[in-house]
Amino acid sequence: MRNEYTPEEVSPPGETLSETLDAIGMTQSELAQRAGRPLKTINEIVQGKAAITAETALQLERVLGAPASFWNNREAQYREALARRARKAELATHVGRLAEIPYAAMVKAGWLPREKDPVARLDNVLSFFGAASVPALDKLVSAAQFRRSNAYPANRFAILAWLRRGRVDAERIDCAPYNEAAFRQILQKVRGLSVTLPKGFDAHLVQLCAGAGVAVAFTQELPNTHVSGAARWLTPQKAIIQITLRYKTDDQFWFTFFHEAAHILLHGKRQGVFIDKNDPMSDTGDDVIVDGATEIHDERTENEANDWASNFLIPDSELKKLPRPPLSKRSIVTFATRLGISPGILIGRLQHDRMLPFTHMNDLKKKLVWAEERGEPKA
Repeated sequence: MRNEYTPEEVSPPGETLSETLDAIGMTQSELAQRAGRPLKTINEIVQGKAAITAETALQLERVLGAPASFWNNREAQYREALARRARKAELATHVGRLAEIPYAAMVKAGWLPREKDPVARLDNVLSFFGAASVPALDKLVSAAQFRRSNAYPANRFAILAWLRRGRVDAERIDCAPYNEAAFRQILQKVRGLSVTLPKGFDAHLVQLCAGAGVAVAFTQELPNTHVSGAARWLTPQKAIIQITLRYKTDDQFWFTFFHEAAHILLHGKRQGVFIDKNDPMSDTGDDVIVDGATEIHDERTENEANDWASNFLIPDSELKKLPRPPLSKRSIVTFATRLGISPGILIGRLQHDRMLPFTHMNDLKKKLVWAEERGEPKA
């Protein structure tokens, strides 16, 4: 957040003018005569009732010698200070709204600075969201339409904060113009990353996808968001896949990633946001937040994304070749190796399809955690 000097007492530039006149022994009347301005105008400037215009600044430059830029800057600083004082007073009437903002969680995530003063906290919130005022922030919230399961009540501001952070991070990623064919080829390489999950795989994933015009943003989930991932378009030439480590296992992570990739590939450059807030491998589908007046995406698009991700990771034709039960860890690992995927992904698919109990073989799933210092994922 920006640190700005906002003094409690702000003197008008007229005080500086008065001090200058005293220093050189010139009266207001003489200044008015030399500048060709009414005495009343000079007096109002000295009292802070009238502003120093660009024309007046030039006249003061000729008469007093101080450059016009000095007087213009003095006036501008004074007016800005007055505006900041008025803004602070206006924000003070809205500090109760902080109860709706997950400020502490955003501080913990490193998105906002620690701050005790409630007015300064609210100002930080507005800067984070890129909103000039509380009413402007409310318009951003009201412009977003939600469709979500009642089983997972979510904090609307927490979801918007998560999306905002992902957008800011994605904007910093240098991407080539979007190329669908290149993205499909890159996804084949990404699929292979699941096998070894090398150290720094997240950076490698970001680099690969950026080459096809897709920015991948890893964003920690805030409390009460229940978010796994999201997909949307930043520009017609740059898409975003935003992802968390909500379930902390490789099967959930990769399914979520390829589910969001499917939205990019299959569902066009819409202005809405596909956001996954439930178990992406469940039968409930995704919940969706949509910006502005665009349509709410139906379950068809979610089912399409689910089917595409499932078949991309493990084609149905290949799944039919799985050895007959009872399955052993050895047979699972052998089969996953032949498919070129992590055994954890296969376990997750078999559990989802009720071919394996959810309590079985979970030790074959790789764990994912956030690095505390960097806020980035690591294996």
